[in-house]
Amino acid sequence: MLDVIDLRSFYSSSLGEVARRVVHKIVRQRFSKCAGFSILGVGYATPYLEVFREEAVRVLAFMPAEQGVMNWPSSGVSSSALVETSAMPLPNSCIDRAILVHALEITEHPRELLAEIWRILTPGGRVIVTVPSRSGLWARLDRTPFGHGRPYSRGQLAELLRGALFSPVYWAEALYIPPFQRRTLLHAAAFAEEIGSALSLPWGGVLMVEATKLLYLPVGVRRAAAYGTMPVPAGAAAAILSPGPTGA
Repeated sequence: MLDVIDLRSFYSSSLGEVARRVVHKIVRQRFSKCAGFSILGVGYATPYLEVFREEAVRVLAFMPAEQGVMNWPSSGVSSSALVETSAMPLPNSCIDRAILVHALEITEHPRELLAEIWRILTPGGRVIVTVPSRSGLWARLDRTPFGHGRPYSRGQLAELLRGALFSPVYWAEALYIPPFQRRTLLHAAAFAEEIGSALSLPWGGVLMVEATKLLYLPVGVRRAAAYGTMPVPAGAAAAILSPGPTGA
């Protein structure tokens, strides 16, 4: 299991900075207007949260107990906390946008994590999930954080999200360059991302999905839940009828 020291070291490297820029570009494109929103990063999401501090009402960084925690931001009041990701210290329906990075692939209970994200998101709230791609090179080498934990295919991630009452609305792959600290490769990163994205190449290092919280059970999920073959997020029925408070 990687800890926050390993993750911080990676993002301090040249390769980590390239990875941050590539992933952050997609995050910012999808979450472009967040004035007045509450934003939560889960896992090791701090490299992608800084930009939101200027416009959001609040920005929080929750780090799993297994991973450890570090102070964030570096100055001022800390907005980071060490949490149990299946029981976050937040009321229902208090977060507008969530970002999961270095979280879903390392947890032993991905369904419980997504159920908790569903609980704390406002009606219509959205989450961006970033995970290692099963078809990419990054998942096959453990020299970066994306080489640890369980990689996902698009089908696996879509099934997991739908089972947790999320509807995918946007998919992307990123990190088409090999995970090596070679200057020529790093300089070609922007070009590689443009080509890979334009041609929808299937071997990006990470898989990214934006999904919205559903307030109803789709027919297939309702049937599966009725027969006990698919878990339903705790409190789902109550949240459908009476959403919780909208402020933390």
